[in-house]
Amino acid sequence: MQHRPPINRPRTPNGRDLLALALALVVLGAASSPVQAAVVFQTVSPYHHIQVIDQGGVRLLSFDGSMETRMSLRDPLQGHFEYTEFFHLAWLWNTNLQRALMIGLGGGSAQRSFLHYYPDIQIDSVEIDAAVVAVATNFFGVQATDRHRIHVADGRVYLRRTREQYDLIAMDAYVKHRYGSSIPPHLVTREFMQMARDRLNPQGVLAYNVIGTTHGWQSGIVGALARTMLEVFPYVYFAPASDSLNVVLFATRAPDPRSAADQHLRALRLIREQKVTLPGFRRHVIALRRVPRPDGIQAPVLTDDFAPVESLTRSTER
Repeated sequence: MQHRPPINRPRTPNGRDLLALALALVVLGAASSPVQAAVVFQTVSPYHHIQVIDQGGVRLLSFDGSMETRMSLRDPLQGHFEYTEFFHLAWLWNTNLQRALMIGLGGGSAQRSFLHYYPDIQIDSVEIDAAVVAVATNFFGVQATDRHRIHVADGRVYLRRTREQYDLIAMDAYVKHRYGSSIPPHLVTREFMQMARDRLNPQGVLAYNVIGTTHGWQSGIVGALARTMLEVFPYVYFAPASDSLNVVLFATRAPDPRSAADQHLRALRLIREQKVTLPGFRRHVIALRRVPRPDGIQAPVLTDDFAPVESLTRSTER
């Protein structure tokens, strides 16, 4: 979804596939794997069947059989999915990140990383499932502090009610149903994007994780979301992960187009000034591409007319 035509990413086994397979073996009682996995906690919430699994020094968080988070038990800053580090690319457009909103908590990989690498940042995390908050706190070291406020709420309801302005809004919210994982419909529409734009500072960035590829598997979802973002934001970029089937889309509020060379120079300056200390930041910048203008995307614009959950959301706000 950027200037250069996206590279075809065929559906091949990846980290999430292998982790899901490991979980399936545990559930079926198959003990043939050389690395034993143990379910250390599980519960059923109104939204998920949640499991915490330890395997080979890695802690996994599963929602309904889908792997949401992985974390090294030895070093909690390691072991996560690569796409969570793409959220740090927001620094390319806003070199003074101070306030971030993260919708979707899971095991808190992005929150943990931002709080560690940027000691001055303030984060609001919004998670609809109170059980996920409890699991993140008890098993993944996520804590509510003065720098990290956790809100149990629907992400769209929170955006509508809050009067806070943010430098970064990071979206990583998924639900699981009989057909697989999907983004809640009311969090992908043009009206939602308008709401997010209004909660961003002038140089603010909306970063959106999508499970899919730029061509092939789930590319229609990625394309539709990018097309919808371009209805509201002047420029949209994307970066595909190398270790999972994830694409992170970036929408900038300010009309500030940057060439690849400009992005690399800014990345070098951010690293030199130690504003960004995340290892591998330059490598992630190289993965970034710009989405073409809307007439180059064969995908629909998503609106509230096709998001029936929105009617329920509005009823909860009154």
